[in-house]
Amino acid sequence: MKYLSDIEIAQACDIKPIAETARTTGIDEKYIEQYGKYKAKIDPVILKESNQKDGKLILVTAITPTPAGEGKTTTTIGLADGLRRIGKKANVALREPSLGPVFGIKGGAAGGGYAQVVPMEDINLHFTGDFHAIGAANNLLAAMLDNHIHQGNSLGIDPGKITWRRCVDMNDRQLRNIVDGLGGKVNGVPREDGFDITVASEIMAVLCLSESVSDLKNRLSRIIVGYTYSDEPVTAGQLQAAGAMAALLKDAIKPNLVQTLEGTPAIVHGGPFANIAHGCNSVMATRVALKTADYTVTEAGFGADLGAEKFLDIKCRMAGLVPDAVVIVCTVRALKMHGGVEKSALSEENTEALEKGLPNLLRHVSNIKNVYHLPCVVAVNRFPTDTENEIHTVIKKCAELGIQAVLSTVWSDGGAGGAALAKEVVRLCDRNERSAFTFSYENDLSIEEKINAVVRKVYGGNRAVILPQAQKQIDRLRLLGFGECPVCIAKTQYSFSDDPKKLGAPENFEVTVRNVKIAAGAGFIVVLTGDIMTMPGLPKSPAAERIDIDDNGKITGLF
Repeated sequence: MKYLSDIEIAQACDIKPIAETARTTGIDEKYIEQYGKYKAKIDPVILKESNQKDGKLILVTAITPTPAGEGKTTTTIGLADGLRRIGKKANVALREPSLGPVFGIKGGAAGGGYAQVVPMEDINLHFTGDFHAIGAANNLLAAMLDNHIHQGNSLGIDPGKITWRRCVDMNDRQLRNIVDGLGGKVNGVPREDGFDITVASEIMAVLCLSESVSDLKNRLSRIIVGYTYSDEPVTAGQLQAAGAMAALLKDAIKPNLVQTLEGTPAIVHGGPFANIAHGCNSVMATRVALKTADYTVTEAGFGADLGAEKFLDIKCRMAGLVPDAVVIVCTVRALKMHGGVEKSALSEENTEALEKGLPNLLRHVSNIKNVYHLPCVVAVNRFPTDTENEIHTVIKKCAELGIQAVLSTVWSDGGAGGAALAKEVVRLCDRNERSAFTFSYENDLSIEEKINAVVRKVYGGNRAVILPQAQKQIDRLRLLGFGECPVCIAKTQYSFSDDPKKLGAPENFEVTVRNVKIAAGAGFIVVLTGDIMTMPGLPKSPAAERIDIDDNGKITGLF
């Protein structure tokens, strides 16, 4: 059977003018700045002037990702549409797609099937220019840093201890490690340098965690760019860069308003990696969403051990947010991969492999219920190749353990396919169990204790092995006064462990900490494990090869 592509479905949609979408969620026209007919920025002043009570917050996360796909964003969108189908005032708060993955391995990231946000092409490409502004602010700081050294270096910055990297929103392995400043004194001081992808920039995390322009400026000024010859940290504030950087971000800090295929308001803003950063949309977007709906559905990146852990331990801690319910997305296909089935054989029924893969789902569920003490439901995101027997197996096994699992068909049926999930989510929200919420660790623990808490409680490992170099860095951060910051552990998204080959629910493993650094502007400690890539490369056959546009401006190939 031939299915319409995501972009074909999106292009057939009758999109409402964005001012109409704003009215459906109670946003007065004075608070929106239109970017064409179907996109708008929301003025954050609405948070000060609104007297509306915050609605319920629903977090969507997923099992450990596989090449088979989980459909977390698709489920998030379909659930919001499903809530509206059952008569609830709902919206959705999502992350923005990054150009690098869009042209690299993904081809698009605005949901899928009949659960998408539109205009899909705009959202996947330049959208409202947020990521370009973030890249400009990042690279302005890099330029001012190198210029300071060139102009006499009054701060005594050691070029060999510079930690700030340039960025570009494209997968380009060629730029991971470079030497710049060549060609004589007039062209700067030669040094080793490199680029990260824009979504891995600390500026992205800063933007997503900022609650106002003044907070943004304060966070930007705290960013550490390197160290002096006497090993003292140097900040963006000392380079007098924060004001200009904030000016570049004056529009980017405003949340973006678009809509789903079914007209549900969608606030799409920010998009940091769920390993090098905290993997969620902006605090400001979430707050605006909560003020303008009775139910807000949001997502966190990768599996629950990364995205949800960081959403709960970092974003919720800093912003004072607590989800009323959590949805954990799984697919039969992905569970079979965790059970040892190759991608090429996933279309064949295999309940034995499915049961072998189920412990991965159950550990994620246990984390949400027993570590964070939040109510949760499993969403079984149906693929066309799934058999009734396989779906029954997942739902039955969950039921045996007291876990409600609901079939979701939002990819094929839109909001109607998310109505059953929506009813269960409303039931969980009505139970009002958020008061039981706990973090996986408290800030007053040592850095080492926080890392070990996540490894043991969330990953299911034995302990963290901190290499000597990393221990020196931890000791240094403690001396600099960063000991009470939360930890943002960067590890592979493909396993609970730091080894991407260990699928399912591995046990008795250690996580090796290789590097520890401070993201002072964001306010967390980045803990690097394994081989974490902050600048992805293009695959052998990148999605860019299939993307095109005709004389009428119609884009093809974005899924």
